[in-house]
Amino acid sequence: MASSSFFFFLPFALFATVIAASSSNPNGYMHLRFYNHERILGSGPNATVVYSVQRTTSSSVSGFGNVYVYDNLLRAGVETDSPIIGRNQGMGVGSSMAENSGLTNFQLVFTAGEYNGSSLALQGLFPVAPLGTLFERAITGGTGKFRLARGYLLTTEVHSTNTTLTGQLDAYVTFR
Repeated sequence: MASSSFFFFLPFALFATVIAASSSNPNGYMHLRFYNHERILGSGPNATVVYSVQRTTSSSVSGFGNVYVYDNLLRAGVETDSPIIGRNQGMGVGSSMAENSGLTNFQLVFTAGEYNGSSLALQGLFPVAPLGTLFERAITGGTGKFRLARGYLLTTEVHSTNTTLTGQLDAYVTFR
């Protein structure tokens, strides 16, 4: 019999083969993976990202002084028909004079599965970067099963079209 693995997976209660699984590791972090499905700014009436203040006429959402809000779907997988497990709700501000990043503050609100009714609070820079770029933001708290959470979120944009952007979110959560 093989020795126990450092990583083990706990599937969400509602999904048998869900990609959005959690695991823990010897460093005390719980790992969660899910996918942010965004209908990008300017994609019409179904956009999940909109300007609340458009201070500059820059083509970049992170134009200096621009303020935007969003309410994106969190799904178990990269596919657009994968189960919805929550929402990514927040705001961002174009905070770079070079228009290459913005500051974001947001909540990952879980509406299904093992973490239904819980949320993670996050903040950090969002770079304007090519598809596949890895970036990190801080987990600053949480509610429900994530009360007193700390950690970090790694994001990689994995798919895009003219109207959509899908990001893989890997959350590493600790409760110390």
